[in-house]
Amino acid sequence: MTAAAPDARAGIVAVVVSYQSGSTIEACLARLRVATGVTQIRVVDNGSTDATLTIVQRHASLDPRVHFIANPDNPGFAVACNQGARDADAPWIAFVNPDCLVDADTLSRLRAHAGALGVDSLLGTDLVGEDGVHDPAARRRDPDFAAMLRRGSARDLSLPRDPAQALQRVDAVSGAMMLLPRPLFERIDGFDTGYRLHAEDLDLCRRARGAGAVVAVANDIVVAHARGVSSRSRPVFVEWHKHRGLWRYFRRFESPRRAWPVRAAVWAMVWLRFPVAALRAAARAAG
Repeated sequence: MTAAAPDARAGIVAVVVSYQSGSTIEACLARLRVATGVTQIRVVDNGSTDATLTIVQRHASLDPRVHFIANPDNPGFAVACNQGARDADAPWIAFVNPDCLVDADTLSRLRAHAGALGVDSLLGTDLVGEDGVHDPAARRRDPDFAAMLRRGSARDLSLPRDPAQALQRVDAVSGAMMLLPRPLFERIDGFDTGYRLHAEDLDLCRRARGAGAVVAVANDIVVAHARGVSSRSRPVFVEWHKHRGLWRYFRRFESPRRAWPVRAAVWAMVWLRFPVAALRAAARAAG
């Protein structure tokens, strides 16, 4: 039996991990500062060299809820998320990408959904890009490595949106926008810092479910997400960590129950695919 979530009226800390986010973080923080229920804001910067620091420092000087942690280098998304969450004490933790624009009631409505469930939950929202296209990462299934081997490529993990369900249960939501109660976050020991970039949200959601929590997407809450703004300048780096994250996820959750030929086949599939994916990403960035 999972423990009941904190009071649905309790305070929320919004944790924002930034890296070269100068083009979007002004709007992100401005919206978070007027968002209902947000009592703390923690910005953890991973070594930005653009205008990000200046913008965040100005918001921190104007609003005592904004605390700023400046990492001298980039230890990764998971490390920074844990830093921000543990620098605060609000009963609810929301992870918000610096390229996400919440409405004034986004987080309070998400918290109300969680409170109505009456059990521990990890919730995400629908995500829509600047082009109006829904982000497939908003609702996902667990990676199916057997299917990947049959197909010879990574399987699409996205799940269709079910408009009949305001709260749609899924295997995983996007780390770009998620909310969970602090007791659950602490019980599963936060994000796994062995991930640098990508797949850490799949891992967190799987461990939350393993701890008895509900993982779901609020289909009735939409957040604008200018996806991948801070990653566009380094496409090969991003692809490397996508593949590294996928391999780590396999080792953590699937490898112990697979025979060695299957483990070897998955390793080959992941790393033989990387050069092709990296070249495609570099070409998209250049074009």
